[in-house]
Amino acid sequence: MVTPEEYQRASTGQTSNGSSTGAVSQDFYPSDPKNGGKASGGVPMLQLYNSSLNIRIQGINGAVIGRRQGPYVQFFQGNMYVSGVHAQLKYNAETGWSITDKHSSNGTKLNEHLMQPDAEMSLKNGDIVTIANINLQVSIN
Repeated sequence: MVTPEEYQRASTGQTSNGSSTGAVSQDFYPSDPKNGGKASGGVPMLQLYNSSLNIRIQGINGAVIGRRQGPYVQFFQGNMYVSGVHAQLKYNAETGWSITDKHSSNGTKLNEHLMQPDAEMSLKNGDIVTIANINLQVSIN
């Protein structure tokens, strides 16, 4: 797990002293298509997608899904049903990928079941995650 400061620096391309590198650190992208969809550490690639809405999210360990924060803001910033900080993705080597609702206003569902805030739920290939009113299919390779 990364600290919020490390995540912020990586997502904005800043070094630890605050200067800009102009690039996002690849350490936060656990999947590498050149390695069969797995990172050098064997992390399976997670994608959440909705083809009709042109949304394709690649899972980043520790990343926030939200309208105001996180690397996926461009997909949700115009949707007032999605909270500023709605949910969070995590990867654990023993349990795999999971999602946690972060006390969102309009809820997060996993396979049509409303998640409780701060309850980490495991994701598997074919699951449907609903962020407020947006359905996203789970693909894990």
